[in-house]
Amino acid sequence: MNINPIVLSIPIFFILMGIELIVERLTHQKLYRLPDAIANLSCGITSQLSGLFLKIFAIGAYQFLFEHFAFFTLERSWFYWLMLFLLADMAYYWAHRMSHEINLFWGGHVVHHQSEEYNLSVALRQSSLQVVWTFAFSLPLAFIGFKTLDFALMSAFITLYQFWIHTETINKMGWFEYIFNTPSHHRVHHGRDPKYIDKNHAGTLIIWDKMFGTFQEEEERPTYGITKPINSWNPIWANISHYAEMGKDIKQIPKWSDRIKYLFKKPGWLPDYMGGYRAAPQVDKTTYQKYDTPASILLNYYVLFQYTLCLVATALFLFNSAKFSLSEKAFITVLISLTVVNCGVLFENRKWVVWSEWLRIILYPALLIVLTYFLNLPTWYYFIGISYFFISFTWYYAITKKHATVQLA
Repeated sequence: MNINPIVLSIPIFFILMGIELIVERLTHQKLYRLPDAIANLSCGITSQLSGLFLKIFAIGAYQFLFEHFAFFTLERSWFYWLMLFLLADMAYYWAHRMSHEINLFWGGHVVHHQSEEYNLSVALRQSSLQVVWTFAFSLPLAFIGFKTLDFALMSAFITLYQFWIHTETINKMGWFEYIFNTPSHHRVHHGRDPKYIDKNHAGTLIIWDKMFGTFQEEEERPTYGITKPINSWNPIWANISHYAEMGKDIKQIPKWSDRIKYLFKKPGWLPDYMGGYRAAPQVDKTTYQKYDTPASILLNYYVLFQYTLCLVATALFLFNSAKFSLSEKAFITVLISLTVVNCGVLFENRKWVVWSEWLRIILYPALLIVLTYFLNLPTWYYFIGISYFFISFTWYYAITKKHATVQLA
């Protein structure tokens, strides 16, 4: 069984999101949009799936340094845990801050900021690639002598703490604001308004921002998202879009020295002879509109049905990932990734997703039936595969037929 605290917390995440949805209904606020929430969760899914491969190397590097180069042998005590918490939280602050201030690193973190909403599902909108750029910031703790498992658990705690601060339902919290990161502080961090950009990088303790000059009080409610909206619900594109933009910029920069600088300067930087730094524009709240893709009720419920099945399958896979070989993990990762991509892009009404979804509807139950036969799985798996095929085929056929009728009209 997977003992990753973040994976074990999945049921709690959904319970709290359910409570937030109830609050939304009772207070008549508009906190959630279905395509946005699904895109957020999809980025969380792809992040956890990629973590099965990438985090092994990050933890492996930490363990190697701890075993061979630790300066001290530390005994667990209350002081040990306090220092581990403070140092891990400060390491998180600097990793997070550099993820905003270095263009290459920003490509690994931008995913978390793409949503134009601010609710608990945004907390789960995580990058698949960020660990590549940020894991090194915590390696000094290995040299000091903090044990690998202890560090991993503390890092998970710092990450879990930040789940509840992604909400608009909690306002300022008095004395708590002076020490800890709160919803008010973190709303600032997600704002795309120029005065809010690159502020409040804290994980658990807001004191780091106050010490290192990046603190900003929440004044008016921020406008959420990034300065150049992604305008897509595709979780794969969410993870590579910034690098695609970087590729376009690099092609236009003539000097190799400036191309290298571009990788490590702040996002928006260009050489002076190309116009220089491109500052974030002010947000005109009177004309600003969020990316929106209206969809029929039939499509909304179809995607919700498919996505619920995908969430259940993904949770079961993550809970039991230790039982699978590396190649089996890779294969299942591809199957899940195709599902979450389709569920997002179906809202975008792109032509290729129609064929992709038909392929998935046919391929997945056929695969289940074949595996049931060759692996001698319980016979009721046949029933699941056949039932899934007929329900999905009939439902999606009705959607495509209705869409074709609307197009002709």
